[in-house]
Amino acid sequence: MKAALHRCFFYPVLFLFIPLFPSCTDQPNVENPRPNILWIVVEDISPYIGAYGNPEVKTPNIDRLASEGVRYTNVHTTAGVCAPSRSAIITGMYPMSIGTQHMRTLGDSKYSGVPRYSAVIPEDVKCFPEYLRLEGYYCTNNEKQDYQFEAPVTVWDVNGPTASWRNRLDGKPFFSIFNFSVTHESQLFSRLDDSLTVDPAKVTVPPILPDTKTTRIDIARLYTNIEIMDSQVGEIIDKLKEDGLYDNTIIIFYSDNGGAIPWTKREITERGTHIPFIVRFPNATNAGTTNDELVSAVDFAPTMLSLAGIKIPEYMQGQAFLGEQKSATPRKYVFAARDRMDTETDRVRSVTDGRYRYVYNYMPEKPFYQDIQYRISIPGMQEILSMKEEGTLNPVTMTWFNTKPVEELYDEVNDPWDLKNLAGDSAYREKLNELRTAFQEWTSTVGDLSEKSEQEMIRRMWNGKDRAPATELPEIQRMNNGVKITCRTTGASIGYRIINVAQPDAVRMEPEMSWDFGVMNRPELKGRDLPVKPSWNLYREGETISLHRGDTLKINAMRIGYLPAVMDFVF
Repeated sequence: MKAALHRCFFYPVLFLFIPLFPSCTDQPNVENPRPNILWIVVEDISPYIGAYGNPEVKTPNIDRLASEGVRYTNVHTTAGVCAPSRSAIITGMYPMSIGTQHMRTLGDSKYSGVPRYSAVIPEDVKCFPEYLRLEGYYCTNNEKQDYQFEAPVTVWDVNGPTASWRNRLDGKPFFSIFNFSVTHESQLFSRLDDSLTVDPAKVTVPPILPDTKTTRIDIARLYTNIEIMDSQVGEIIDKLKEDGLYDNTIIIFYSDNGGAIPWTKREITERGTHIPFIVRFPNATNAGTTNDELVSAVDFAPTMLSLAGIKIPEYMQGQAFLGEQKSATPRKYVFAARDRMDTETDRVRSVTDGRYRYVYNYMPEKPFYQDIQYRISIPGMQEILSMKEEGTLNPVTMTWFNTKPVEELYDEVNDPWDLKNLAGDSAYREKLNELRTAFQEWTSTVGDLSEKSEQEMIRRMWNGKDRAPATELPEIQRMNNGVKITCRTTGASIGYRIINVAQPDAVRMEPEMSWDFGVMNRPELKGRDLPVKPSWNLYREGETISLHRGDTLKINAMRIGYLPAVMDFVF
């Protein structure tokens, strides 16, 4: 077994005492050719939870999932921050290869210096839930997207605080996501008045941070938020059990990126990319095992299609690590990238083989530290900056403010905090050359749109104009009993709703049922009636939509990154 368990960052030594289970190499027995799939997605945590050996934070619900499932020890995101990472997860494509690498494209332009834009990605690239919907899946997202582009209405049956599997027709397979934000970096400064469930005096402070009362409170706050999140995970599991779905659903728990405390999130080393990833298969197949193979978050999309028995599109850059289409060749490397972060411009790439991490800095004149205004709201970050100005900051943390070398190489088993750069050590020259070559071949293969400025990238996306291109209006072909729809914009997804002439106030849709999981992230919604929004049906190329005379067909067509084309058609 690889020495991967050290990556629960605050406890590298304790992992020596964790029982090591046999590697999970067999494929799970998923009897249903269209299995239910549930994602529980949390924000900004590295593997510092009980299932990964952290004794200072209590996560009984997640630990139970791990004891009944497979705990992956070597899963990494493609970026150390949410939006670029989530774009890779939803598309199966590396962010810098499709123009979603800069954080963030849909934010306020005053924080980025570029126009607000929805990334125009390659015309053949879709959000993978569309492939699930085409095969009969009911797909819901509750409720964060943050993909660096506006998602077409065709991606989800329901997206929002009411979204859940409970609104589907009986017997229909589902793919449902629940996103919890309580562990997000922002909660380190927005919950300052909340009580702590973890004692700051008993937490372990990592060597990259000053061991102060403020730092300890930040860590205790993070752990308290994780414990709150764990209770939310328990609520979802209880609902699944109530519905009799627990033992015939693939349940996946993971974080969208690592980090949260200063000098972790946004980094593309272990601190920012290594995440917890747990899979509970139906009937607890392979319960209590670990899997140490390298996995990238860009692999999530093809893997879900593989588990669902749906052909993986050839364009996807990720590879399946589960299901019938599991890649015959395990990953040898995982890659990550960092580009603009809010107001701060940089360009960094990294590759790891699971032990050694190579980092290439395109802008070595810049310091490791980025002056991110959002992060400065964290009390511990404010203290670090004050100590730096006072000359009282410890030497290790001070290195954060140094300029970068062009190349870095770290042994992340023996040096999990990347404190000793081995790039200039002749004893590691062979490994340096190997990982440098892997990085160069990866860049050459998938491409890197950061070779040009972000402004130039946007100009190309917008065909040299000052605004995004528009999807062409769909064309309607009348048939005897309905219509067919086409769109001249290549790559456009087409959604539609039918308003029946006999019931003009109703939209033909699946039954509604209220749902309240989103309320946990949105306190202002508590006690309110939350109706389910009507779904947009996903049009299948060549299909005839059955209509009655006088029915109104509402159509929304959109290529990702383009402005949508919306129209009504009366039959």
